[in-house]
Order: sequence, then structure tokens, then C-alpha cells
Amino acid sequence: MKEKIIVDTKERLSTISPDIYGHFSEHLGSCIYGGFWVGKNSDIPNIHGYNKAVVEAFKALDIPNLRWPGGCFADTYHWKDGVGPQESRKKMVNTMWGGVTEDNSFGTHEFLGLCDELGCKPYICGNVGSGSVQETSEWIEYMTNGGISPMADLRRANGREEPWKVPFFGIGNESWGWGGFMRPDYYADLYLQYQTFIKQYGESKIEKFAVGPNSEDYNWTDVVMKRAHNFMDGFSLHYYTFAYRYEDKTDATGFNKEVYYRTLRGALKMDEIVRRHSEIMDKYDPEKKISLVVDEWGNWFKPTPGTNPGFLMQDNSVTDALVAGLTLNIFNNHADRVRVANLAQAVNVLQSPVLTKGDKIVLVGEEGNGKSSLLKWIFQPNLLADYMDAEGERIIRDEYLGYLPQELPKECREYTEFAEKEIGVPIKMVSNGPSRNDIIYR
Repeated sequence: MKEKIIVDTKERLSTISPDIYGHFSEHLGSCIYGGFWVGKNSDIPNIHGYNKAVVEAFKALDIPNLRWPGGCFADTYHWKDGVGPQESRKKMVNTMWGGVTEDNSFGTHEFLGLCDELGCKPYICGNVGSGSVQETSEWIEYMTNGGISPMADLRRANGREEPWKVPFFGIGNESWGWGGFMRPDYYADLYLQYQTFIKQYGESKIEKFAVGPNSEDYNWTDVVMKRAHNFMDGFSLHYYTFAYRYEDKTDATGFNKEVYYRTLRGALKMDEIVRRHSEIMDKYDPEKKISLVVDEWGNWFKPTPGTNPGFLMQDNSVTDALVAGLTLNIFNNHADRVRVANLAQAVNVLQSPVLTKGDKIVLVGEEGNGKSSLLKWIFQPNLLADYMDAEGERIIRDEYLGYLPQELPKECREYTEFAEKEIGVPIKMVSNGPSRNDIIYR
């Protein structure tokens, strides 16, 4: 039986936004400290204090945007504690995650500098839970005002002459939960107050994102959209995948077939959730000007045994790859509404594509570019010695792994470029037959 795929280049539905491939970096576990940030005086190779290997990994991923400082941490974070000379910054206890003391050496300048290194857009989440309108307003002024003002002058005194561009700003995080346990009508009024004082300095627009629902809380969406839709650019949605539910998390590895299929079913639930929230948004925003921002998504399993349970570190398996593929495809199918999304999280937390331990780093899911840590360990473990430790049983039955240079024939290359131009979407893989070995990576 022959399979046929027909691509109608004349029927255009909507453009898939590159920003759905965003990532999330929270002050949680070792995502920031020990992940992205090791400090300028660290023995670990670094670029101005950023872990060199982690920076290079995310540069290779070409991520479009990075969310910071939370997450739940955002509603405890006071930005002025994280600017100025690092040695004189106020220490703080991270009461949201693990109760550890942080020295605030990674603050506004360091985060925006990281985004510059990665070539990605910064997405900053403001403190509504324990902060103030003035604090948020002054943070915006500090970062984006190129003129003369108290906060712009403070930025210059701290070593940054030119303002930054901050294209995305979230007003609070999970205000229905640990961001304040607010009612939707109360949060809607707070949102309207806060957004009023987020001033647009210069020509670079800041898109303002309101706190949206937790999973299937459709009432939250209806109430907040009805009250505040005329004053927002984006509306967030958080949905994590569980085999059963939040209270009954399963192991990240070593699971049985039932857990495997229940996890995939949980991922597919995203389609219904996005669709139903979009239908409510359509009542108040029929022209779809407001983005549905899925800024926390991914698998949430039990923490890796032997680690601090408050750090949410978990191992990865092929299930994570399948959940990511299913979820991103759902975002593609709802591209008219879902225009920003962030996988939780970037390094060492939940469904992370990068794991670190000291000066060692593992890149998860690299298959297809000839650099898979897993495949190296199976076939040529000596190649891992300079950047990771690995243990386990290796079973090899006389197979040998090789990578062949791949290039499309001229006619196929020209047609692929034509298709990319017509549909407005980059084509990364081209199948030349029914087998996975017949895939050509561009």
C-alpha cells in the first residue's frame, strides 16, 4: 500500500510562531546556579560567568525566547536586590524551592546578558504576589528607558549605558495558586492596575501577558478575559503532563506500559484544553489579537532519587521526546492562537534538554545531528570522557554506528526551498523512503 501526503500551498491557515519553541529558566534547584550560572571565578569554563558548555548547547538549539525569573519564584523576587556590585547584593532565602540561600549574583544584568549571548528574546515575569506597582514600573524603566530618569541613571551607574529590549513581560505568575491564591475577578483588577504603569519607552513595544488559567479552569479564562481583554497582548496557560495526577506522580524511568500510555494520553489532553480556552477567548477577542501563551508545559515526574525533592530534578526518557513532539504539534495546529510557549524547564529541572553536574553536561535528545550522548555511550564511550560520566549495561550485537554526509539532489532542494517560501515554515527533514534511515536532515 502506498501512502500519499498532499500539501496544498494555496490554502493558508496561519503562521506558526517561532516563539512556541521557547524555554523557561527559574531560580529552582540548579537551573540558574550550577546550571546557566557558575560565576566568573569558577574553575568551570565560563563566558562572563555563564557555563560555557550550557551556553553553547542552547546556542545550538537556537531558542527564540527565555522566561525568567519564575515561575513561583517570581512572586518572591525583588529586582533591586539583584543589581549593583555582586559582592554587595543582599542574600535571600528561596522559600519557594528548597529553602536554599541565594546570593543574588544572577540578576537583571546577568539574565539579559545571557539572552544577548544566546541571541534570544527575554521574557520577564514580574512580582505581583509580594511586590508592588511601583516596583514593577521602576523595573521596566530601569531596563528599557534610554532617556534621563532615576531608574535609567541607576542602570548606567551599574554599568549599562544602553537600554535593553524586553519584548515580553508577564504580570504575575499562577495568581490562582502560589502567586497569591486570588479569585479571577480580583486578579483581573490587579492586572489592569499593574499594566497601566508598564510604560512603553522608545519604539520597542513590550507585550503584556496576563496570568491565565491552570489547566482546565475555564471560569478563570472567562472572568479575566471579560474584564481585561482590551489591555493585554497575551494570556498564559499552564499545563503539566502526569500519568495520573499531580498528587500521584510516577517515576521518570523504569515505568510500566500503563504509565507510558497514560502519560502520552495526558499529553494529548493539551489539544482539548487549548481548544476550549481558545473558544472562550474568541468571545472577547474574535480577531485573535491576544496570544495564548503556554509558558509552562512538559512532563512532571517524581524527583530523581537521592536529590533534593524541592529541586524537581528528573531523568529523561523517550517518553519525554514523544510528549514534546505531541505537544508542539498541538501548538502547530492551534497556531492562530498559540504564539508563545515555554518548555519547563531549561536546565536540571523537570523536562530539561540540558543536565549538568559540576563541569559535566549531558545534552538530551540530540539524535539526528550526529552528537547524541546516548549513542556515543553505546557505541564509542571514550568520546564522553571529557564531558560526562555514564554507567549501565551496554548490549551490542555486532552493530556499528556511522554518520554519513547527507545532501538533497538539486531538484529536491529547489522544490523544498519553494515549499518553505510558500508555506512560511522551515523544513528541517525530508523523507526519501519508508524507513527512519531514509530521513535526510537539512
